[in-house]
Amino acid sequence: MTFVWVLDTDHLSLLQRGHPLLQQRINQINPENLAITVVTLEEQMKGWLNVINKYNDKSPQSENLIMAYKGLRDCIEYLNKLRVLDFDQSAYNYYRELINHKVRIGTRDLRIAAIALSINGILVTRNSKDFAKAPNLQIEDWTIITS
Repeated sequence: MTFVWVLDTDHLSLLQRGHPLLQQRINQINPENLAITVVTLEEQMKGWLNVINKYNDKSPQSENLIMAYKGLRDCIEYLNKLRVLDFDQSAYNYYRELINHKVRIGTRDLRIAAIALSINGILVTRNSKDFAKAPNLQIEDWTIITS
């Protein structure tokens, strides 16, 4: 059986910063079996856009704005190398089911869970507290050393 590991935003951020345990685990799997969700892509883009948008014409820190735009561009280039899972009709159906079951986690996390469920994927996250509330969602944390 082929698994698809779906990196949550927290794990993607750690990977971008070179987390050693995460990098080691990534190197052990077929890249075709690794993905992020379009929701994670949204969160990454919003993060950089928020940094950029906090600057205005009166901000004297040009180097910070320049670095923010560089960060946005680097992020886009990085994300273009990854497999991105869509929020499609199947994911939407799982999303509605989670809402109907009154799963109490954030909206974006609910959408990430729904996408992972729709492909029978394994969500890779440190946020097991929230994601464990989604029935039948398989989760792993690659930042923890296991034997």
